[in-house]
Amino acid sequence: MLNVRRVPAPLLFVAGGISMYLGAAVAVWLFAELDPASVAWLRQLGAALVLLAWRRPKKHAWRGRVFWLAALFGLVTAGMNIFFYEAIARLPLGTAVALEFVGPVLVAAFGSRTRRDIAALALVIGGVLLIADVQWAGSTLGVVFALAAALLWAAYILVGKRVADVGLGVDGLAVGFAVATVALVPLAFGTGPVWSSPELLFMGVGVGVLSTVVPYVLDQVVLRRLGQASFALLLALLPVTATLIGLVVLRQVPTLPEALGIAAVVGGLTLRSRETQARTEPL
Repeated sequence: MLNVRRVPAPLLFVAGGISMYLGAAVAVWLFAELDPASVAWLRQLGAALVLLAWRRPKKHAWRGRVFWLAALFGLVTAGMNIFFYEAIARLPLGTAVALEFVGPVLVAAFGSRTRRDIAALALVIGGVLLIADVQWAGSTLGVVFALAAALLWAAYILVGKRVADVGLGVDGLAVGFAVATVALVPLAFGTGPVWSSPELLFMGVGVGVLSTVVPYVLDQVVLRRLGQASFALLLALLPVTATLIGLVVLRQVPTLPEALGIAAVVGGLTLRSRETQARTEPL
């Protein structure tokens, strides 16, 4: 049986990125039937149901400070997903991804302590912008939604690290997503067509598994090993993964700037200084 704790963090990110972008493709199909916010709620519901059935969190996870921390994490994550879906409904995916990276880049910048980290961060920023090929002429509202998602992505990293540090792990995800699903239930009114179509319902649950359960569980594994700054820099592997999926699945050959961007991101990840790894615990 594979021990995920022995898998290098970059490989875990690639696996999570592949799953996340496959889920995003399914979500785009659902946009033809549902509004983006409703798809985001359906994603949250699917993830909550799967995680609750899998983990069955113990009573202590539903009480006191631990519960409120998990609830905050769930709400931040749900908000991030809602704003991102609203953004990609108005902007090209590459543009929205580049704008959303403002969040983790800010976390990495505040967490950097050496010139080497700053140089690595500069390479990553340049690489992400080259890959995404930002088009500032897009929808103003889309840009606002993407930047809102960016701020919540930064909060996701900060709160997610605390969830991992207190030992909640995947149980914290289950509790948090359940709370967010209930709190945002008004968005369920836009999911009407799903309940009369097994195919759409299956796709909705699939988005939750592919875009939330798999990548966020892997996030919790990696967050226990790394500091917030290193985690934020590793997130730059996501647009690299998206570019490779576009090449293999959609036959989208990268342009020269995109290829240079991939090289810059890989160079930044290689250049960054090593941090003392945090202790790891079983999920």
